[in-house]
Amino acid sequence: MIDPELARKIRLVGLDVDGVLTDGAVYMGVVAGESCEFKRFDIQDGIGIKLMQDAGIRVVLLSGRESPATLVRARDLGIGDVIQDDSARKLPAFERLLDRLGIGFEEAAFVGDDLPDIPVLRRVGLPVAVPNAAGEVKELARYTTRARGGFGAVREFAEALLRARGEWERLVERYLRERGERVRELGRAG
Repeated sequence: MIDPELARKIRLVGLDVDGVLTDGAVYMGVVAGESCEFKRFDIQDGIGIKLMQDAGIRVVLLSGRESPATLVRARDLGIGDVIQDDSARKLPAFERLLDRLGIGFEEAAFVGDDLPDIPVLRRVGLPVAVPNAAGEVKELARYTTRARGGFGAVREFAEALLRARGEWERLVERYLRERGERVRELGRAG
């Protein structure tokens, strides 16, 4: 469970990509003579990201490798801040972003899974791990998801964060209303 007081302070959520938004697998091949890389993203994570954005929380992708697939997914989700650093020096890039946005580390959460994430996890107000994370990452986490990276972990975290803030039900109701449904009508269906 996430402490409600801490949850209400969070203004930005940073997400690692490989191993958090994906299962860590990278599919590589050649299509029409060009090298291609594909990643599998969980659709429920996307809805969780959208709900955090609807709550006014800025979502950022922070990866230790460059990948066109990451940019495609970010664009699909309306995520404008994508940091991809092949040297996996995530902390300096994350710090520059926070400075530019006027957000303190204590107002940020980060979801990570491996050693390059540790410097960021040590600084943020809400460090989060997925269960497939390295032991060193799990030791730093104030919250660990039950779902593995790439299999709804970000959605689970988004729900836990928004519930702790007391916003989950309102955001879900709005999400459904925008799609022509009402929560109470769903209870009568079937």
